[in-house]
Amino acid sequence: MRKLRNEELGRISIEEFKNAQKLPIIVVLDNVRSALNIGSVFRTSDAFLVEGVCLCGITAIPPNPEIHKSALGGELTVSWNYFEKTVSAIEELRKNGYKIYAVEQTEGSISLPDFTVDIKEKYALVFGHEVDGVDQAVISLCDGSIEIPQWGSKHSLNISVSAGIVLWDVAKKWRT
Repeated sequence: MRKLRNEELGRISIEEFKNAQKLPIIVVLDNVRSALNIGSVFRTSDAFLVEGVCLCGITAIPPNPEIHKSALGGELTVSWNYFEKTVSAIEELRKNGYKIYAVEQTEGSISLPDFTVDIKEKYALVFGHEVDGVDQAVISLCDGSIEIPQWGSKHSLNISVSAGIVLWDVAKKWRT
């Protein structure tokens, strides 16, 4: 076994990425404070050909050296919009036909393994602040919530880790 070189990975160019068929998923970042987490979400969104990212509230926007540090250029490939209020982003996404799910621990949340993807639908997945999570006003506007099962004492994952887990799972379900 040997490690593959970058040129063997079949990477597509920025132009090819922009023209590629995307998963109809918008990632919504609700007041995410760490630019490194934001960059990681861009990088993960690029990896799974996500349609776009909505940056809301205190969430930093590109160009930003901290975002770029962890995005490794993902902020140049993945489309993004900024909204002063997350509620405004949710309202616009709903008008455009997206089903909205908070990734949060709530009453009646759907365990990620049980979340089913309807390929006829478009989805917006809302990830929240590192300490406070998704704001309750935003949760109240969602069609539901998805919870990542956890068995340890913290029941808390970094937002970029949560985004990676959820986007991988949803992308896998979409493509199969």
